[in-house]
Amino acid sequence: MIKKEMIAMLLAGGQGSRLGVLTSKVAKPAVAFGGKYRIIDFPLSNCINSGVDTVGVLTQYQPLKLNSHIGIGIPWDLDRNIGGVTVLPPYEKSTHSEWYTGTANAIYQNLAYMETYNPDYVLILSGDHIYKMDYEVMLDFHKQNNAECTIAVMPVPMEEASRFGIMITDQKRKIIDFEEKPANPRSNLASMGIYIFNFKTLKEALLQMADQPALDFGKHIIPYCYKNEASLYAYEFNGYWKDVGTLESYWQANMELIDIVPEFNLYEEYWKIFTKSEILPPQYFSESSVIEKSIVGEGSEIYGRVYNSVIGCGVVIEEDSEIRDSIIMNHVTIGKNCRINKSIVAEDTIIEDEVSMGISEEVSNEEFPHIYNHGLVCVGEKSRLPKGVTIGKNSCIYGITKADDYKDMHLESGKNLIKAGDM
Repeated sequence: MIKKEMIAMLLAGGQGSRLGVLTSKVAKPAVAFGGKYRIIDFPLSNCINSGVDTVGVLTQYQPLKLNSHIGIGIPWDLDRNIGGVTVLPPYEKSTHSEWYTGTANAIYQNLAYMETYNPDYVLILSGDHIYKMDYEVMLDFHKQNNAECTIAVMPVPMEEASRFGIMITDQKRKIIDFEEKPANPRSNLASMGIYIFNFKTLKEALLQMADQPALDFGKHIIPYCYKNEASLYAYEFNGYWKDVGTLESYWQANMELIDIVPEFNLYEEYWKIFTKSEILPPQYFSESSVIEKSIVGEGSEIYGRVYNSVIGCGVVIEEDSEIRDSIIMNHVTIGKNCRINKSIVAEDTIIEDEVSMGISEEVSNEEFPHIYNHGLVCVGEKSRLPKGVTIGKNSCIYGITKADDYKDMHLESGKNLIKAGDM
């Protein structure tokens, strides 16, 4: 029988609804990030950098792009005969088929996969956070304390603690209590949704709680372990960690990459972030182009001006166009004489000549104020914006749009233009 000390289970089925049109056809972990990466590259790279060579990736929502990105795991050195990376979608059983209904339910449905490796420890990860973490150090902490479950925690400002699952610990970091989004928090140690379980403990908890609807780690498994006096410990992490679950946090995390001294460095030699790369020629900057404080991916051609922006691979920006404070994903074409401010433009989009985005006063989005805010303009993948249109702030466009779709060639701030059939 194969024996692995620790395997990882990476939850990558999330819809990411607060990312609006960016995730209407793409699972959140497959969303582009930092020019040439995708969000899932970070936990996968952490695994191989930490010596974890067996990873089950649990997919569900819109998995096509995610599955083709992961492939057989070559970029992360996870193409192994024994172990490596395995994509685990929900599957048809002989009596019925069952979607994953909660984080722990997804793990429960893959008990057979985990048993194949008979691991001592199981590392549970989320596929939608940006961070670098050595899971081996966390495992050492787990072993030293003879823990049955170790939860990675991060200190957060006390005034923000009510947004998280909070762990209360003693001096030795043993968890003595925990609260889910408490109104009056007693600690500022927030759960990061990263767990190391002894496999025996995890299996027992999953089997005992299996019939709970939407079986979840925070709501069911951790309380079960606590109630049954399992030894729970909190491992404190103090590095950079970003949940890019909203358009604002996603935009912010990308912008932080281009600070003069970035808080999060993509290019550290000893902790590389690996990704599946297309074979593309180098970037081309014309004589008239201007690029300041920006990341530009391979295969991009810049004839215009780019300031404080993250530009993906295979992007074309034509003459006299100006891009500021924006994220332009892979294979976007931007015509001549465009003005693009504080915008997120998803992959394979075409913006024709003389389009202006992110202009006029800021107004709350009329349909989805909780998604489209902070003055951002968001354009979904494979969209098309016709020549000469202007787009206000806190707005969203998705689909092949024509001049007639715009009132007087303008989309006001706070409005959305989503073509039927494109969602």
